[in-house]
Amino acid sequence: METPETRYAKSGDVYVAYQVLGEGPPDVVYAPGGPHHVELNWENLPVARSLERLAALSRLVVFDKRGTGMSDPVAGFPTLETRMDDIRAVMDAAQSRRAVLYAIGEAGPLCALFAATYPERTAGLVLIHAAHRFVRGPDSPWLPTRGEAEQRIEEFLRHRLDPAGRDHGLPRWSEFSPEATDSDQQSFARVFRLSVSPTTGVAYMRANLDVDVSEFLPLIRAPTLVLFRSGVVQPVVQNSRYLAARIPGAHLVELPGVSLAPSFGDQEALFAEIERFLQKTSEARERRQAEPERVLSTVLFTDIVDATSRASALGDRAWRELLDSHHQLIRTHLGQFRGREVDTAGDGFFATFDGPARAIRCACAIRDGVGEIGLQVRVGLHSGECEVLDDKVTGIAVHIGARVASLASAGEILVSRTVKDLVAGSGIEFEDRGEQTLKGVPGEWHLYGVAAAASS
Repeated sequence: METPETRYAKSGDVYVAYQVLGEGPPDVVYAPGGPHHVELNWENLPVARSLERLAALSRLVVFDKRGTGMSDPVAGFPTLETRMDDIRAVMDAAQSRRAVLYAIGEAGPLCALFAATYPERTAGLVLIHAAHRFVRGPDSPWLPTRGEAEQRIEEFLRHRLDPAGRDHGLPRWSEFSPEATDSDQQSFARVFRLSVSPTTGVAYMRANLDVDVSEFLPLIRAPTLVLFRSGVVQPVVQNSRYLAARIPGAHLVELPGVSLAPSFGDQEALFAEIERFLQKTSEARERRQAEPERVLSTVLFTDIVDATSRASALGDRAWRELLDSHHQLIRTHLGQFRGREVDTAGDGFFATFDGPARAIRCACAIRDGVGEIGLQVRVGLHSGECEVLDDKVTGIAVHIGARVASLASAGEILVSRTVKDLVAGSGIEFEDRGEQTLKGVPGEWHLYGVAAAASS
């Protein structure tokens, strides 16, 4: 197969390189796990053969993560929210309304979060040797500790900076693919070396230490196939079982083999499972349930501080004019940050966002903007599952967001721990507000005040 034409999708201020091959249906978006180069991959025979097989079953869209391959370089590490924006931008540019997300390794949390956030764009989810997080947690004792993971990152950096080592495969190559020949190792090493700089590679790896999408796995409604090979390292096996146990209806398949890289080992068994799954998702793609759509959203609630006393002091006409300015300002910022106004009750707003970092930055802009017209607001945010039917948004996440807002002080933006964890790597800073009780909501909730929000 000839190298497909490389095109570019605009995502914010960044151009993301992508290619389209095959005819489909269905559409499949290939999310690489690790360094990737859309053009050099065609010189890497194992990967090229794998992509050709996948394209024979679908209309395949492949792309380079921002900061890697032929996509624009970026400073620092993009958050999962930003990387989801890149997938949407690539799908839009490729005129793909809905697609099966095909995620390998490190791309697993990204695609799982995308499926929970954008169910209308996700026809299915394939997770190969994927994970929900990358360091040990209470529910994942099989994973390395943060200290052990940091040591591996240092090993990676030493390897990249060593002229002798960087041309001969990857660190821990025996775990990655013991079936690869010396020629395969050198081919992978070349793509790896030319796809990502040492600094960017380390930034991605370090930011991944804070990734954890376990809370959102039950929100995924797309058909899901979880694949792993029986002979790979045990943490990968455990991760796969964990994902399949927590994603509703997920189908777990154990394949023979020892290679973490899907492009090595038994290709027939691998693609037989993938073909069956794609056929099933294609057959089911038109069957939609007449029920509320469940999506992962960030809810935002605002409320003017001391509104009653201000209205009394100003009088009806002056208060109405001030309130109109307040409403116009909030609606302007909602439009700027892709927020959706759901309801307005008196002096308060309820809005939803498809990304928590955007919601926080919008909240900061609202707080600062209303301050300039002589008002103060309290703001609360929470991320969780919402039910969307027509113009109504309901669910426990909505109640939690409202309760969080009620505890905020004048001029404060208060968020749940879920929001804080989702924006790891965004540059947004928080101040710990400790465990709090939310009226009508079971349990204790850890809340944080927004101290500073870096620009996007």
